[in-house]
Amino acid sequence: MSEDNEAPKVFGEVWYECERCGTRQTLEELSQLPEIKCINCGYRVLKKVRPPVVKKVEGV
Repeated sequence: MSEDNEAPKVFGEVWYECERCGTRQTLEELSQLPEIKCINCGYRVLKKVRPPVVKKVEGV
């Protein structure tokens, strides 16, 4: 059985993590609030979560 009502996953979605409680939230979730703060604890210091992919760059 396939679930057609499930929203498709967006590739490259930006995640932010609260410095105090570690809750991860998307930019879309943060934009629903009047100010940028953690949805869970209200702390205003968030960091952008980096993807686990390592980019290799060759030097000249």
